[in-house]
Amino acid sequence: MAHCLAFSTSNSHMLSMIEISWGKPLTLVVTESGDTQKISTIEQAKYWLRKHWPIADDARQRAMNSIDGAMECMLPVQIARRAFEDAAGTAGYAVRAA
Repeated sequence: MAHCLAFSTSNSHMLSMIEISWGKPLTLVVTESGDTQKISTIEQAKYWLRKHWPIADDARQRAMNSIDGAMECMLPVQIARRAFEDAAGTAGYAVRAA
């Protein structure tokens, strides 16, 4: 299971986040011609849900909420991954393990 990690830099007092892996990457088939997008982290999944998702349905919102929870270390990353896979299915994307 992936863990949430953060570190502060001594010079700037800014909090920097490390991307959170969710294990084996997922590959979305994003076009009818077979173009794919590999998703390896919850940050990448959140970006795709926000910027490239074709529909704004309940499954997308559940995935966004689960990813936010995982990013805040309130939910296991695997719950966010399953919610993302469910949202991909309702959006019409084929999902493959990379």
